[in-house]
Amino acid sequence: MGEPSGDRRLYPEGDVRKTEQESSVLFELIAHRYERHSLVITSNQDFEHWDKLFEDTIMTVAAIDRLVHHATILQCTGESYRRKASLKKQTA
Repeated sequence: MGEPSGDRRLYPEGDVRKTEQESSVLFELIAHRYERHSLVITSNQDFEHWDKLFEDTIMTVAAIDRLVHHATILQCTGESYRRKASLKKQTA
């Protein structure tokens, strides 16, 4: 299979512990695309909570380091639309 091109988008759920295999695949993707291709990641967790995504603190730091090195980080604040809709359904 040829070299992947174009943007890749990831949506890691920070509140769910990943298996060692899942963490390894995520890290490999980040490492492979580092300085070669673009990568868009959205997360509901700040980087300080990413230790829940990876089994190993060193892997967490290495992944974040690669992600932020040439990054433009857009941080959105405010209430989650999905959470707001879920709460609305529960009270209806």
